[in-house]
This record gives sequence, structure tokens and C-alpha cells, in this order.
Amino acid sequence: MAAPEEGEGARAPAAGLTPVEPVGRQIVESYGPGRFRVAGRRHEGSILILPERTLAWPVADMDGVTAEGLAAVTGAEPPVDLLLLGCGARIRPAAADLRAALRAAGIALELMDTGAAARTYNLLVAEDRRVAAALIVLPGAD
Repeated sequence: MAAPEEGEGARAPAAGLTPVEPVGRQIVESYGPGRFRVAGRRHEGSILILPERTLAWPVADMDGVTAEGLAAVTGAEPPVDLLLLGCGARIRPAAADLRAALRAAGIALELMDTGAAARTYNLLVAEDRRVAAALIVLPGAD
């Protein structure tokens, strides 16, 4: 059995990911309730990951995901071909206007739970794909 994280009470163990570390790329090293570790840096809350940088993303759930909130992805240079949207603990549908905005920008959208999106992002970056990830933080942080 995994030991609880620091603090009072047992929490779900953080998931560790084996980094594939392509030079100069952002790799998700781990994630857990309320946080992510990307390229050696800890990030609290939801994040947007582009191959070269990771940004704070003020989104708590799928209701907060908008095309405007993804401007860093749609305006990325060089352009991104695919956005992996980690919906949190469970997959939820994306709004039709969000799908249309991404399609107009030439970006395919794949929805999955946040853990699957983080793992898939790492694999695609290791293949040198032009991919971004929008990861909604998992609940459970104090």
C-alpha cells in the first residue's frame, strides 16, 4: 500500500510518469490532486502545455474551457496540430463552439481524462509531434 502524502489523513497517491525527456521539451513528470510537475517545475492548478513552455490555466472544470482561454494554443508558433484536453477525473463533452474554433485554427481536439491526456502528451512529444495539452487539475487538494 502506498504511503499517504504529507499532511493529515490519507490521500490518493500521486501518479508518477516515466519521463522521456526530449531536449528542450516540456514533459509531464507527475500529477496528483491539485498539482502537476512538468519539466522539473511544480504547477498548482490547471495548466496548458506547449512543447516549449507550460502556462497556468485558470480553469477548474469543463464549464470554464473556452476558445479565448486557449489562445496560447491557437496562436502557438510553430502551430500545434493536436490539442489533448484532459477533462479532469472523467471525460466530458466539449462545447460545439470550442470544437468549431479549434477546427477553424486547424487543430484537432481529443478529449480524455487528465491522466490519460498527460501520458499521451508525453508519448506524442517524444515522437516530435506538434501537440499541446490543456490539463484540468484533478480534485482533492486541500
